[in-house]
Amino acid sequence: MTHSSTATEAGSTAPPGPLTAPFLAAVAEAEKLIAGAEFVRDEQDLAEGYDYLAASAAACLRLSGAHGTSHPYFISSTGPYAKMGLDNPDTLYYHANIEPGAEYVVSGVRGSTVDLSFQVLKGDYTATDVPGGEDAFDDRRIPIDADGSFAIRFGPAKPDAGPGYFALGEGASMLAVREVYSDWAESKGSIRIERVDTIGTAPVEPDLARLRKRYRAAGKMLITRVHTWFNFPQWFYLDLPVNTLTAPRLTPGGLSTQYSSVGHFDLADDQALIITVPKSDAPYQGFQLGSLWYISLDYVNHQTSLNHAQAQVDPDGLIRMVVCKRNPGIANWIETTGRTRGILQFRWQRTDRPMTEADGPTVAVAGIDQVAQHLPHFENNRIAAAGWRDRIAARQRAFAERMLG
Repeated sequence: MTHSSTATEAGSTAPPGPLTAPFLAAVAEAEKLIAGAEFVRDEQDLAEGYDYLAASAAACLRLSGAHGTSHPYFISSTGPYAKMGLDNPDTLYYHANIEPGAEYVVSGVRGSTVDLSFQVLKGDYTATDVPGGEDAFDDRRIPIDADGSFAIRFGPAKPDAGPGYFALGEGASMLAVREVYSDWAESKGSIRIERVDTIGTAPVEPDLARLRKRYRAAGKMLITRVHTWFNFPQWFYLDLPVNTLTAPRLTPGGLSTQYSSVGHFDLADDQALIITVPKSDAPYQGFQLGSLWYISLDYVNHQTSLNHAQAQVDPDGLIRMVVCKRNPGIANWIETTGRTRGILQFRWQRTDRPMTEADGPTVAVAGIDQVAQHLPHFENNRIAAAGWRDRIAARQRAFAERMLG
């Protein structure tokens, strides 16, 4: 047998067409969607969109490799370099892919973070059941030992399941876990998932057919991601009057103990948005800015978010924050990082009562030079340049402790 015949014979077993073609086509389609976004006004908006695209493409390739359900494990769903879905700067997001017909054991050790919650989702980022049912709950509904350890089960509905068993709804494809910080000084817990019928075995090694499927899945995932989060701001934010915030309301598709207040801002360079909100009795209360790509702004090197533990609280029990481009010289400055438009978001979590309009924010627009007139405790709110740098350094160091990159 000659060398050429061997090459021909070997070549006949290769899959037709480039393996990566579906994914590359999806990247090109996603780039057109980014470039054509109606809210893009200038090169900076477009650069931010392309940065979002790069992170999303990398994330979808990685996630498609972890897409198998035979041997699931928890991976980071979104983070500082792969953002989506207006990620909360105070939250660690994990998920594992699951099947509704299989049974799983989820175990770990509860950390000292302020909240730990679980939610079963379908592939379209929607809940499988009404929030507050079996598919969305926090750790108050699971048994936790004195040393912080816990073990719960998920699987098909069955009459003899026993305590700590949560039935998987129809179409369940993902188990999402959120671990929420307050002052960023807490210790995260540990968590793992095991599929009962495959633990102790190894998954099938990927072959060419499986890799081809992986690239197709990554491409589909990328387009779905871009479309889904393009729509969210339009559905829930951009039809609201600009520079306003809604009264607290149950978060769409979230937990029954999670409320949110939402809005969007559009400010001139010399304008400020002054937000006043009562410090909540809820275990978690957080505020953040987001871009119109529906992702968080840089929350590590800039103060683009504050929660109840980080914010300065005035003597009257109110938190007053100032959203603007230029530093107004106060501790609760929320940086727009040069943007004139973006998303406003409050969250209250782990609540044990409904959040009402009285718990929510009020908003005023003023010139940056007029900020002091809107802050009755302005002298207490002031911060020098060195103090501000210390605040940013504290954020950077606390975030580094999470070991997320």
